[in-house]
Amino acid sequence: MAVESTRWGILYCPKGGLMSNPKKRWLKIEKSLRRNHVTFDKIVSESTGSVDRLVKMMINNGYKTIVIVGGDSALNDAVNCLMQTDKKVRDEIAIGLIPNGVMNDFAHFWEIDENDIEKTVRGLKDRRIRRVDLGCIRYKNKKGQHCHRYFINCINVGFVAAMMNLRRQTRHIFGSRAMSYIMSFILLIFQRLDYKMDIKINNEEIKRRVMTICVGNALGYGQTPNAVPYNGFFDVSVVYHPGFTQLFEGIYLFVKGEFLNHNAVHPYRTKEVVMSAESALVGIDGRLMSSSPVGEFRIAIEPEAINFIMP
Repeated sequence: MAVESTRWGILYCPKGGLMSNPKKRWLKIEKSLRRNHVTFDKIVSESTGSVDRLVKMMINNGYKTIVIVGGDSALNDAVNCLMQTDKKVRDEIAIGLIPNGVMNDFAHFWEIDENDIEKTVRGLKDRRIRRVDLGCIRYKNKKGQHCHRYFINCINVGFVAAMMNLRRQTRHIFGSRAMSYIMSFILLIFQRLDYKMDIKINNEEIKRRVMTICVGNALGYGQTPNAVPYNGFFDVSVVYHPGFTQLFEGIYLFVKGEFLNHNAVHPYRTKEVVMSAESALVGIDGRLMSSSPVGEFRIAIEPEAINFIMP
């Protein structure tokens, strides 16, 4: 039997690592929910692979409000699950977010404070819904199969995809966002810094060695700071290979939030990117793809794809 329309389905994705205390974190969230007289059912995700299955179960049981207590990767899994449903069903469901991940970049776009749970819960209860865009990457895998994956924040190809993967690991240790960025960059200084890419953006074709490219639907972890997920466009940052001293300048500007001021960064605004990148890692919403695309792939905007509850 379907649940009442006002009841929330909450998927709790505990944050791993030495610095976290999942039980204490949930108790704070639960107290806030009860103070605000929210009726809810909670399900705990024990692994990355279970998010898709649990969100699907919530959809099938008729929850109209699904709140993800997690980070960008958990939100990505939930969004991809939602996009598998019929549009009629999807349009009746709203996704909310209480940040609880290693990286919470989409939450930062909406200025959601991980530590102000009370404000976040009150904002979710107000249920101010905005239709937001998604991006979609369409590609072939190593078996030649046609695949696709949606994203809500960004896609990174190249150096920063590898850096973001390291950052997820260092954030567990250091806790600080800025420190995890800096340590990730330091660990990658002597790694491969550029890749042969063929990129088509609007009417321009770029054929050269590129350090990294970010296709941002939102902040893009600081690389697409002007992107908004409701204007029907991506912001794209293409970074050519800077000199060694320029690399440190880039790190400084990246941490300061002034990434676009670096002279190696070339910004674009577009609805579609078509590209190929030899041997480059690809990250979607902060998590590496398990299998990088083979050959040419296409990244396109999906305007007003889902309902998101603004804080």
